[in-house]
Amino acid sequence: MSPVPEITNSHDQVKIPAFGRAAVCKNRGPNYTLECVYDYPVPKPGYGQLLIKVVATGLCQSDHHYMKEDLGVSMDAHVDCPGHEGSGYVVQVGEGVDSAHWKVGDRAGIKPTFDVCGQCDLCRTENENLCDGVRWTGSNSNGSYCQYVLSPAHYTVHIPEGIPHELAGPILCSGGTVVSALKSSGVRPGQWVVVPGAGGGVGGMAVQYARAMGLRVVAIDGGDEKRKVCADLGAEGYIDFRTSNDVFADSRKITGSGAHAVLVTGGTASAYKDAHRHLRKLGTMVCIGIPDIYSGAIAGGMPVEICVNKISIKGSIVSNLADIGEALDFAARGVIKPHITTYSFDKFPEMNRLQAESKVVGRAVVFFEDDK
Repeated sequence: MSPVPEITNSHDQVKIPAFGRAAVCKNRGPNYTLECVYDYPVPKPGYGQLLIKVVATGLCQSDHHYMKEDLGVSMDAHVDCPGHEGSGYVVQVGEGVDSAHWKVGDRAGIKPTFDVCGQCDLCRTENENLCDGVRWTGSNSNGSYCQYVLSPAHYTVHIPEGIPHELAGPILCSGGTVVSALKSSGVRPGQWVVVPGAGGGVGGMAVQYARAMGLRVVAIDGGDEKRKVCADLGAEGYIDFRTSNDVFADSRKITGSGAHAVLVTGGTASAYKDAHRHLRKLGTMVCIGIPDIYSGAIAGGMPVEICVNKISIKGSIVSNLADIGEALDFAARGVIKPHITTYSFDKFPEMNRLQAESKVVGRAVVFFEDDK
């Protein structure tokens, strides 16, 4: 391959290549493919935008669903790179960006929410992830599967020094998500949380953050490898759904009269099926994992059980900037050390396939270049 031409940003004395690497979605829909491209055009930042060079990105199962188009939403026509767990640094600053807030070289992240209106009641009450005008990274704009990606300066996350890129990226999605969900559940230190799907990327984060917040965790997943991972992450109990005759009875043996909260992190119908039965009276079920619309998944169960036990069921969708900041702070203090495996750029298609098949333990992270 011929040498990559470079563009010089004279104001900041940074050389920006004309082309970069990207994992590109082709033939979106049920038969989509993900291909590694080495000559993807590098965009130029517009007014109020940053150009971020992504060093590493996590792979989230929702990326697969965006490409497969089975969540009831589609990628915009101009978008061909999903991804929303990117960590890197600013290489170019567009006009109108306050230099007191952003400069070339600052560490920055690509999170699930690309932009919000900033003016509605939801945005003004730290619920901006629910904004009606929200634009999603990887669906409405190219995401962190691009080595060079644009991001609005006013809504871009600063990555604290000391957090490795392979950890920072996943925290922007799964870390912030579970912090938000745990706070929403109302659980207090010393109380029990059950986490179905605890061996996955989001589930593993849930175990770690729950422990960091003083909670006791029962992890549910399948296989001895995930048993070990969950134990290493701090789970007090582990239930293998493949071998258990009654996962609900087994969880109650550990928690006593039931858990105070259950965080359903698995995006499958089986993860949701009767998950409320892990709870004690007045318990809270928080729905995090999003199964595809054809799965038949239902959040909840028999109304009589929900009513008699006064069970609360809440939805949770990613997180706001405040919760992401809190999640990053835990990592900066060395409290969070999730199970992460890193891969080279050429492994993108393979890891996406394994992620889609729920065969990844913990979180898979891809580095765009070999020199990490």
